[in-house]
Amino acid sequence: MRKLILTVAVAVLTGGVSISAFANDNINNNSNSIVTVVMNDGFKEITVKELPEAVVTAILKDFKTATVTKVYVNGSEQYKIELTVDEAESVVYADKEGKWLKEEEVSVEE
Repeated sequence: MRKLILTVAVAVLTGGVSISAFANDNINNNSNSIVTVVMNDGFKEITVKELPEAVVTAILKDFKTATVTKVYVNGSEQYKIELTVDEAESVVYADKEGKWLKEEEVSVEE
């Protein structure tokens, strides 16, 4: 009788482990999926041609080897500029007079 109870207990435990192992195999852990996060920071995309001349002059002066990839503007006429410098991407901010802003100085609008 003891052997029968022990055998049943082992069978139940083994069956439970294999069921949970099977359940874990069916969970979709696709690490190749793309997640897009959209943040509304009050900026809208514009073209480089829409930049004020003072901002263009500041970019040419301070980032001689940079390539401007994207440009945005907010309601306070502050510009968010995505640059590639020596294969490294960075983001800088400027006001309409071409003065560089720190990220914390940028107005965030909803």
